[in-house]
Amino acid sequence: MATRKRVIVVGAGVSGLAAAHAFTRRGHEVRVMERAADLGGVWEPARSYPGIKTQSPKDLYRYSGRAMPADYPEWPSGRQVYEYLRGFAEENGLLPLVHFGHAVVGSERRPEGGWRVEVRDDNGQVANEECDVLVVASGVFNDRNMPSHPGEDAFVTAGGVVVHSSEYTDPALVREKDVVVLGFSKSATDVAVSAAKEGARSVTIVYREPIWRIPYRFANAINFKHILYARASERMFPSWGLGAAGRAAHVLARPMVWANWRALEALLDRQFGLTKLGMRPTRPIEDTIYCGLPVATEGFYDLLHSGRIVARQGTFARYEDGHVVLSGGERLPVDVAIQATGWRLGVSYLPETVFDTLREPDGQFRLFRLIVNPDIPDLGFVGFNSSFASVLTSEMAAEWLVRFVDGALAPMPSRDAMNAAIDAHLAWRREVRPVAQAYGGLCAAPFHFRHLDELVADMGCRVRRRNPLADAFLPPSAEAYGRFVASALDYRTA
Repeated sequence: MATRKRVIVVGAGVSGLAAAHAFTRRGHEVRVMERAADLGGVWEPARSYPGIKTQSPKDLYRYSGRAMPADYPEWPSGRQVYEYLRGFAEENGLLPLVHFGHAVVGSERRPEGGWRVEVRDDNGQVANEECDVLVVASGVFNDRNMPSHPGEDAFVTAGGVVVHSSEYTDPALVREKDVVVLGFSKSATDVAVSAAKEGARSVTIVYREPIWRIPYRFANAINFKHILYARASERMFPSWGLGAAGRAAHVLARPMVWANWRALEALLDRQFGLTKLGMRPTRPIEDTIYCGLPVATEGFYDLLHSGRIVARQGTFARYEDGHVVLSGGERLPVDVAIQATGWRLGVSYLPETVFDTLREPDGQFRLFRLIVNPDIPDLGFVGFNSSFASVLTSEMAAEWLVRFVDGALAPMPSRDAMNAAIDAHLAWRREVRPVAQAYGGLCAAPFHFRHLDELVADMGCRVRRRNPLADAFLPPSAEAYGRFVASALDYRTA
């Protein structure tokens, strides 16, 4: 039997709750440190902008043992996701484990193993907490990325407003105002659509280059999960570890795969009117599919065609006399500038020596299965295997991690085997699929099935296939992966 361990989980969002659940179920002593006043991470109401909803359908954005309520829409709102997460925490007794208003601000590894973690509460009081295992579940969307621009201080002093997209929580901020949104992510288009619908005087979105987006329904009829979340689409990409036969199959199929992607681009161009808008991307869509591929905000392209939202290519150069001047010299009137410029990986509480081990010189993370580094076995990452089905991949990462910590994988991988697998995966990212280097390589998409199958196989689970047609064209089943894990050898800590 495994030894009971003291575990600190950083973050009480999707991943932190999954980690807390997995470790408590195996009998470990768990404390969750959450810097915010509530759970939910990106879904915490205080961080949610008006109109936010999931990009993934509800049957994919869920834990294996808890379906989203039947009366939720196909793509739940941010508030509904928060209520779902809170219900999961309450149902599994996790809330008493969470220390809200407690930010992890530093850490060091103890000579004998384990960690000393520095925690600061909302009153500024700092305490040191000890643990055997530190689980980083604070996510890849943790610290706001807020670039500053010349003239910004004077603009704000004169009454202008500059906020991050996560700070746009009250529609009154934009009413009867000239609004300029910087960025072209899903949050950028969500905010632009919200501002237009909430009565902004003008809305302009400033972007660097056009990108491919997918609709919630292709041709307004087919749910995108049946096209992009299936093994059939995943197999069109050459994945890591292919043998000679696999590589040969990809070469033979290349003309048909190429034609498939060009047909998809033509469909998107027609559905959104991209060429008419002058916004058809130049990069092939297959070269851009990873965790940053956004779903098109409903109404965004219609508002562009009507002129209610105006798109300008470039970026901010400076603020000047109630205007923002773009890199191309164009001046836009602005009262409210909303920076939808994303997030930085917020793990500054880890010591520099640990970072030297975790990261390659080009910023790529050295993580086996995107979860652990073999040279720091008492540190795990949950939710850094980002995907289009991130609740499920976080849960499976947590289940994998607790078994790794307890020596209960089947079989346990050696340090050399893990390093060899990491090196092979890094080579694949750099040489075969450069887009996979985004986010430091911390993204499983579009290889959801490949990644999930590896995790459950490591746990000693046998993945039972459905019939060939269903296996090729149906998206991942959270319930099925939950059953796979449950079928593995059960154990408890001592």
